[in-house]
Amino acid sequence: MNLVDTLTEAFNEAVADLVNAIPTLVGALVILLVGMIVGRIVGRIVTRLLVGAKADTLFSRYAGTVYGDAPGSTKPTTYVGSLAKWLIYLVAFLSAANYLGWTQVSSLINDFIAWLPNLVVAVIIVLFAPVLGRILKTAIEASGGGLGLSNTALLGRLAEFTVIAFGVIIALYQVGIAPDLINILFIGVVGGMALAFGLAFGLGGRSVAEEMSKNWYARSMDIAAHITEATTDAPARPASARTEPPQPPAQGA
Repeated sequence: MNLVDTLTEAFNEAVADLVNAIPTLVGALVILLVGMIVGRIVGRIVTRLLVGAKADTLFSRYAGTVYGDAPGSTKPTTYVGSLAKWLIYLVAFLSAANYLGWTQVSSLINDFIAWLPNLVVAVIIVLFAPVLGRILKTAIEASGGGLGLSNTALLGRLAEFTVIAFGVIIALYQVGIAPDLINILFIGVVGGMALAFGLAFGLGGRSVAEEMSKNWYARSMDIAAHITEATTDAPARPASARTEPPQPPAQGA
């Protein structure tokens, strides 16, 4: 067999394999096309449902002070709709890879889909941690001002930072990034925040404790003065007015 025959045979085998693979390729393309169409429809439906539920309004009310008012193309409902769309896309890619027999690609996509909920939860935690921190900061500043604490702004900022730090730590732990390092970081954050809260509350409550001590001391002195005045101003009872205890009768009387 000469070189020409060898090349001809190889070409014929390649063409035959291609012809045999055309139905499989067409089927995979159909799966991808249907998946993209369904993904777009599902994404729009999810976005419209969230808009109808006033999700953007609620987000702007509670998170607008943190993230600001987002333009129309970057509203939370748009992101959630895009996330739903890409989830459908991934499922379509997985189905197409399985149909083509690409086991390694399908295994990789399957592992990513299985890990994706952890990523979604981590993103939600990171997004909502600053909102919760800002709400807690506002509550501490309002309540601390009513109690007369002087360091309410510092306490509020510490509380906000603590919530954000815990949110980031939990998010990193959720996605499985260095669990041992996250545990060490968690212990350090807890210890540092406890020390910071203790110092801030002690410095801020010093004036309140001093004022309370002054009030208690003044009140006790007033009570002591009233008792002393009452005892000194009371008239002494005359001797004739004093009642003698009855004498026992004499024996033999």
